[in-house]
Amino acid sequence: MSVVSVVPGVVLSRVEWTALETAHHQRADALTAGHRERTLRGETHPIWDFLFTYYSYKPAVMRKWHPGVGVDLADVSGTARADMRWYVTDDDGTTRLDTDAFTELRGAGVQHVVSLLRATASRPGRFDCFGMHEWAMVYRQDEHRHAVPLRLGQAGTDAVVEAADLKCTHYDAYRFFTPAAVPLNAVAPTRQLQLVMEQPGCLHAGMDLYKWALKLGPVLPGHVLLDSFELARDIRLLDMQASPYDITAWGYDAVPVETAAGKAEYVRRQREFAARGESLRDSMISAVTTFEEMA
Repeated sequence: MSVVSVVPGVVLSRVEWTALETAHHQRADALTAGHRERTLRGETHPIWDFLFTYYSYKPAVMRKWHPGVGVDLADVSGTARADMRWYVTDDDGTTRLDTDAFTELRGAGVQHVVSLLRATASRPGRFDCFGMHEWAMVYRQDEHRHAVPLRLGQAGTDAVVEAADLKCTHYDAYRFFTPAAVPLNAVAPTRQLQLVMEQPGCLHAGMDLYKWALKLGPVLPGHVLLDSFELARDIRLLDMQASPYDITAWGYDAVPVETAAGKAEYVRRQREFAARGESLRDSMISAVTTFEEMA
C-alpha cells in the first residue's frame, strides 16, 4: 500500500485504514513480544519490566489503533470499529472521534497533559544531572528496589553521590530518593511544582511521553503512541546503564557516569533522546490543539 497522509481533514478508505490498523497491531506485538513471553514463563527482567509495571498498562492497550483527531474513516460497518468507544458515525457514513463525548469525560485530563507538555516544551533542556537520580535512590541504604548488585558496592556508590551535585527536577524520580539523599538535591520537586520544574532534557520526562500518549488516547494517531513507547524503551536502557547497578549479566555494559568519559557518553545520548522527545511533544501538542479547535 502506498503511504497515506494521515492528517486532520483526511478521509481514509476502508482499504487504507485497515492496512494502517494491521501494521499498528504488528508493530505493537513486536514491541511487546519479549515481555509477553517472559510473563508466560513467569520471568522478570530488571530493565524492561519497568515499562509495564511503573507504567502499569498491559500490552493490549498498545494494540489499539487510532487514526487521530480530525481523521475520518470510511465504511467501518461490520468491523470491530463499528461499536468502538469514543467514535461516532455521521450522516455521510464516515466515522470519527466523538470530540464532545471525549471532552465531557476526559477533557480535564487532556488539559492537564497538554499544559504540562506545553510548559516543558517552553524551557531549554538541562544536561548536567548525569543520571544521579538512580544513585540517590540507593544512597546509604542496604535494601534496594532491584535485586541486582551495585557495580561499586554500597560504599563506592555512596561516595559517588557525595561527590556529585544532585540536580533532579523530576518529581517522580525525586520521590524515590532515600531519606539521606533528599537534602542533597539542589531543588525539592513536588507534584504541585511539576508544571514549573519539568524540563525536556530529563530522561524521565522523555519516558513519561509514553504515559501522556496513553492518556491522550484517540486524540493521537497510533504511531505517536508506539514512537513514544520506543523512546521510553531506549531511555530506560540508558537509565539503567548509567545507574549504580551491574547489569552485565543481562548483556549490557555500564555507562560509568562517575567518570568523565561516562558523563560525556550520557550527555550525548541524553541530547539525542531530548531531540526525539521534542518531536513527539510537538506532535502531541499539535493534535491536542486540533482537538481543542474541534471540541
